[in-house]
Amino acid sequence: MAHIFEKTTVINRPLSEVFEFFSKAENLEKLTPSFLNFKILTPQPIAMYAGTLIDYQIKLNGIPFKWRTKITHWEPPYKFRDEQLKGPYKQWIHTHTFEEKDGKTHMTDRIEYLSPGWFLEPLIDKLYIRGNVEKIFNHRELVLDEIFG
Repeated sequence: MAHIFEKTTVINRPLSEVFEFFSKAENLEKLTPSFLNFKILTPQPIAMYAGTLIDYQIKLNGIPFKWRTKITHWEPPYKFRDEQLKGPYKQWIHTHTFEEKDGKTHMTDRIEYLSPGWFLEPLIDKLYIRGNVEKIFNHRELVLDEIFG
C-alpha cells in the first residue's frame, strides 16, 4: 500500500500568479534541493497539458536515476497531477492543488508513493525515504517564500 505525504504551503500571491509559476516545468529546478542534483532533460520550454512527458535526472543517496513523469491531469489554475512512468519509486503520484483565500494561494502537494524494497519497503521508507520527501518539500516551501515574499 502506498504512503501518503501531504503539505500545504501558503503563498502570499494571487492564484493566477502562483499557478503561472508552477505551469513552467523549468521552475522545478529552482524548487529542488541541490542534494538531488536535479536536471530537466526534456528540451525547454515544455508545453504543459494532460499527456505531457517530462524527463529528468536526479541522484538519490549518490545513485543516479532517470525519471520520466507524465502530466495525467491538467486543470488550470486549480490542479494538476504528474505520475512517474519510470524512476526510483515503484509508485509516485503527485497532485498539486491551488486555492485562493484572501488574496493568498494555498497550495497543497499530495504525494502517493511506494519505494522499492519488497518486504523491507516499510523499513526503507521509515529510515530514508520519508525523511527525504519531507526535506524536499520543506526546502520547496523556503524557496517559494524567497521567490514570492
